[in-house]
Amino acid sequence: MKQVDFLVVGAGIAGLSAAARLARHGSTLVVEAEAAPGVHSSGRSAAFAHFDMDAWLVRALTAASLPLFAEPGATPHPALFIALAGQEAALDRLETNYREWEPRVERLAPAEARAFTPVLREGDGGITGALLDRNARKLDAHAMLETHRKTLLSEGGELANGAPVGRLAREGERWTVDTPAASYSARVVVNAAGAWADPLAVLGGLEPLGITPLRRTVITFDTEHAVRDWPFTKTVGPGFYLEPEGDGRLLASPMDEGASAPCDAQPEEEDIALAAWNVEQATTLEIRRLASKWAGLRNFAPDRLPVAGFEPNAPGFFWLAGQGGFGLQTSPAMALAVEALATDGPWPEELRSVGVTPAMLAVERLPAA
Repeated sequence: MKQVDFLVVGAGIAGLSAAARLARHGSTLVVEAEAAPGVHSSGRSAAFAHFDMDAWLVRALTAASLPLFAEPGATPHPALFIALAGQEAALDRLETNYREWEPRVERLAPAEARAFTPVLREGDGGITGALLDRNARKLDAHAMLETHRKTLLSEGGELANGAPVGRLAREGERWTVDTPAASYSARVVVNAAGAWADPLAVLGGLEPLGITPLRRTVITFDTEHAVRDWPFTKTVGPGFYLEPEGDGRLLASPMDEGASAPCDAQPEEEDIALAAWNVEQATTLEIRRLASKWAGLRNFAPDRLPVAGFEPNAPGFFWLAGQGGFGLQTSPAMALAVEALATDGPWPEELRSVGVTPAMLAVERLPAA
């Protein structure tokens, strides 16, 4: 039985970014149920870094992460947040929240917003105002995952794909993890299993935290417009977001949150139709045919904030869960937190400087803990 210091379950962005840092401190292995990293949530994300998140903690983690991003995983690209009728108060709140972290954000009138996304409608059903962040980042999930994979391997770590966990048990001072091809003994198990985080904990005899998978739908479609330079465009309330995918293709989502069991999520027809309808109501675009469609699971703790910390009732079991729809954009900061907490190291200055403390991420904050 192979022995390791850190065994990370899940090779999404959370697990791989954390493992790449943990590998500096001891032998590290990542086990992934699928044939490649990032098959589920990470690989199906719209992948954009911005501050339009309800929770202060998520905005702070994003602020700590932005200086740590590097190309090709992240490239500068503007983001435009639009208010539809009745969403003006939400736009005001967003501006207040945004300026704490990005004071250069600009308030735009509808006509000014159309200079950036020219298909937006004004008048009935159209936009009433907007906020422009010229310093947002477009993220490349594949490039980010590949960077962390290479770093993990360069530090002597290992990645085992196609290795679902069949058994997890505390035996003496270590954890035993059985996969179809091999068994491992680990001093610390990091639960970065995404939608399967609670089932993995239950497999190990622990109580679940209440990590809830919620399905989000994405469609892509072709247009006659040259869209490469259009901003990531998102309503500040219910509606949609649009993102350019090359010269003549757009990605869109209705920002749905459908309840789902942990699974290989597939889009539902009514959510696909909602995505197209919402876009067409607020723009002059006509979506006649889809180029592609998919769904992914965004995973939330009961308070919709990320979790990083040891399970109080199970020595050596570390939770890394609940990254919602912000896992990619907060992954650099979360990896720093995991490195510090799992190795009993100093709290990173990058997190201290934005006011993030270990207690904010800890399991103990949750009612079930």
